[in-house]
Amino acid sequence: MAKYYVQSGNVRVVLEADDAEKAALWVVHKTMQQVIPVYEDDELSPEEKSEVSLLQGLMVLGNTIQVSEQGFDRLDALELDTFELMVHWNQLMIALDRLAAVLE
Repeated sequence: MAKYYVQSGNVRVVLEADDAEKAALWVVHKTMQQVIPVYEDDELSPEEKSEVSLLQGLMVLGNTIQVSEQGFDRLDALELDTFELMVHWNQLMIALDRLAAVLE
């Protein structure tokens, strides 16, 4: 797996992924976890999640997500549309939900 520098809005993350799109999808996933219940997560109430996100700082994505293997603020970074990635992420979450229902 390669190391990617992913940035959008106020988000700047370094992570390992199979490819640039998967790195960007992971950032979308982590960002969406702040605001919607992605898993059965009884550890924190919605109010507690809100407090934690405010204390840690909300991750806010911009209109595009830039991904580079070289570093942040690169002019040659791959630029992906945030909305398209969110649609893809939503499709993945629906597929996982259906798979979980089949396995139950």
